[in-house]
Amino acid sequence: MRIGVRLGGALVRLVETPLLAVDLDDGATLADLYTELGAAHPDLDAAMRSALPVLRGTHIDAHQVLAHGDEVALLPPVSGG
Repeated sequence: MRIGVRLGGALVRLVETPLLAVDLDDGATLADLYTELGAAHPDLDAAMRSALPVLRGTHIDAHQVLAHGDEVALLPPVSGG
């Protein structure tokens, strides 16, 4: 199955694109997606793990099962004052 990944903020600069497509096995979870992304984009690995993962407008955790065509947004933490 194919999952879209929309990157925000500094994550875009690490891979030079705001949208990635990842092929995963049926029944894959967010944790599986992180594993695939980290292998394909080592510079993204640590940064994405501190990002807020969102699917269909809802925060999800590592155990969330993904479906073909899902788009996961990874929103990096916001800082400032």
